[in-house]
Amino acid sequence: MAAVAAMTGGKRRGVAGLSIDAGEEAAEERVGRLIRENPAVIFSRRGCCMSHVMKRLLAAVGAHPAAIELEEADEEAAAAAAGGAGLPTLFIGGAALGGLEGLMSLHLRGCLVPMLLEAGAVRC
Repeated sequence: MAAVAAMTGGKRRGVAGLSIDAGEEAAEERVGRLIRENPAVIFSRRGCCMSHVMKRLLAAVGAHPAAIELEEADEEAAAAAAGGAGLPTLFIGGAALGGLEGLMSLHLRGCLVPMLLEAGAVRC
């Protein structure tokens, strides 16, 4: 089954479908490219409540990450890119930060906004 889902970029205007197994590009390559091309990206399962909380926290500080909802068949590619971490997983500036716990830790230590600024996910 094709993976995918949606990339919302934090906006409700329209949802653009993205297929992880599109064309000749392997799922791992596609995940890697999405990580490189987006300053902030969340990979999650469809309807994941933790990814919703992550998107809300990031929106509160002015970031609107690309949100990629995966089908089961493509979860392994995203988990491999995150060093074996489960879903949801957040990447900022190409670095895997883990899930909601990692995001909250960064925020509470005051490191989240500077990291988002450096990655270009938030503007002053």
